Amino acid sequence: VTGRQLTLEEVLFRDLNYSAHLAEHPIHEFFGIDLEDYGELTAKRQHGLYSSVDPSNTEPFEAELDDLIRLHYLVLSRRVTTVLEFGIGKSTTVLADALTKNMHRHAEYVEAELRRSNAFELHSVENNESWMALVTSQLSSDHKDRCHPHLCPLKVSEFNGRLCTFYHELPNIAPDLIYLDGPDQFSAEGSVRGLTTAHPDRMPMSADILTFEHFLTPGTLIVVDGRTANARFLRSNLQRSWSYHHSPTMDQSFFELTEPPLGIYNKRQVDYCLGDEYYARVTKMTD
Repeated sequence: VTGRQLTLEEVLFRDLNYSAHLAEHPIHEFFGIDLEDYGELTAKRQHGLYSSVDPSNTEPFEAELDDLIRLHYLVLSRRVTTVLEFGIGKSTTVLADALTKNMHRHAEYVEAELRRSNAFELHSVENNESWMALVTSQLSSDHKDRCHPHLCPLKVSEFNGRLCTFYHELPNIAPDLIYLDGPDQFSAEGSVRGLTTAHPDRMPMSADILTFEHFLTPGTLIVVDGRTANARFLRSNLQRSWSYHHSPTMDQSFFELTEPPLGIYNKRQVDYCLGDEYYARVTKMTD
């Protein structure tokens, strides 16, 4: 693409070939997926009208291979070291696998040159104990070594007078990738003047990232799966220099913290993980 500024989607995925990535990294095998039966890799699965907003539904949704391939690709291509995941699920396996590969490829440099105290760790926040137990029981031993699940109560609350939800406790880490795919909208405790997110015509509204935004280092990436209203809420309230893109086709939103590095260690990480193109994006943000 020439003659215009690339969208963040193009920046992140212009070199991604779904079939080639899956051939090299057969993540579908973790879930017993037959590719011949699955069909087009980038085709979205179809669900019932109320299936995603039915609190009585306890059946996990079918794997969306395009989403999982993109997550795996992002962790590898950006040399991600630490992931914070909101909402445990199939993504947990995929993120743990990509971090395992990054550990084998980059641990020597990261340990010698970068200040990453939780290197190659996936911290997954979940408020449904039985679901968390089921997902973690299905992880391989290698993936379990990467994954740190956190059972955290979920509360209805406010941010600047706006209805939202907060997890009561969060893992005390500094992620360079955040994946927002939880919580669901029905399990938060409490209300604000009778209002909750637990209405089928409402939607999830997580505000946790806003609490620690000022600690995130330049180059951090946030991926919001679905939850377009939540992504717009975050965009309205995030205070720093974030590049933002919403993809209706992918049904995902992306935020990259596009600022100059904070200091020597952050610069080393940006140089090693993101390279010169990141600095070009920073320049365009500040022009």
